[in-house]
Amino acid sequence: MLEGAERSASSKLRLVKVVHTAIWAFFATCVLAIPVASSLGHFGAAAWLAAIVCGEVVVLLLNSWSCPLTAVAAKYTADRNANFDIYLPEWLARSNKAVFGALYVGGVIVAVVQWAQARR
Repeated sequence: MLEGAERSASSKLRLVKVVHTAIWAFFATCVLAIPVASSLGHFGAAAWLAAIVCGEVVVLLLNSWSCPLTAVAAKYTADRNANFDIYLPEWLARSNKAVFGALYVGGVIVAVVQWAQARR
């Protein structure tokens, strides 16, 4: 019986990790697309991308700077490595907020500067 319960928990953890990784990939793509969109003159798209990522930041802030899926994954494993809840290399999972936070802020700055230059 325990084997079946362990298998079920393992399956649920895998599902959470797949969903979490897909959501992470979506937001990472949004972050990386902000300066690309603005460089192409698509300032409205860059603004929407920035707003979408800002929404993610609000969710993180409301959850003590943690993704809500981390708590869900924690129900299915005792592992607490930085990447226990997502399919990312441990170094990236550990530094994710710093890396993508810097890319987000940098991308928004690039977009605002390019937008201001285009308005001249």
